[in-house]
Amino acid sequence: MVGAIEIGSICVKTTGRRAGKTAVVVDFDKSGFAVIDGASLKRKKCNIRHLLPTGKKIELKKGASHEEVVKHLGKNHTRK
Repeated sequence: MVGAIEIGSICVKTTGRRAGKTAVVVDFDKSGFAVIDGASLKRKKCNIRHLLPTGKKIELKKGASHEEVVKHLGKNHTRK
């Protein structure tokens, strides 16, 4: 599963308060956690095991800003 998650991968959080929310992987930290961001999420570290990849990917640079992430996600994933 770890091999399927890359920078720009669109995932769904599977655990925690934000379970079911769409997230984009924007970076990885040294300890192996993914840094995620999304239209309905704040940027934060997340265990890779708590992400379900959707198989979709957007073109992002490593460490892209929140505005870039929201722009690339489009209208389908806006905050509710």
